[in-house]
Amino acid sequence: MTTTAFEDLVPGRVIDLGESTVDRAEMLAFAERFDPQPFHLDEEAGRQSVLGGLCASGWFTASLWMRAYVDHVLAGSTSQGSPGCRELSWLAPVFPGDVLRCQLEVLGARRSRTRPNLGMVDMRGTAHRGERCVLRLAFTGMFGCRDADQPRQDDGPAGQD
Repeated sequence: MTTTAFEDLVPGRVIDLGESTVDRAEMLAFAERFDPQPFHLDEEAGRQSVLGGLCASGWFTASLWMRAYVDHVLAGSTSQGSPGCRELSWLAPVFPGDVLRCQLEVLGARRSRTRPNLGMVDMRGTAHRGERCVLRLAFTGMFGCRDADQPRQDDGPAGQD
């Protein structure tokens, strides 16, 4: 059963993606394989860095956000992928044990000009540790439409197609 389609992703909608706790073992395994910089692997190197301690790779933090997005929006949706991000910012270091609250905001949505059964949705994702935003990304998602005969809408800058 489809739970989220293009028509559900209206500009201004904010979706709570839940919390994710940074697991030290997962963080280290990710860093070892994909981002083996010393401050992601070694306590002392982390303390001596500008980051102040052993911290997660920004890519790991982004993957935690992505998992929350899949679990709360994409699973069972009409998602057709994404042409990519316009922004990806790691605003503060993330440490083992941190609890991240993830969120998605719909900025704009419109029907594809060339594929009337496809909607382009401009979104912003964030992850916060307490009040501090540690991750921000802006991207376009492509979602199938429930009714391809609905009138087209142009509510924001969802990109070209």
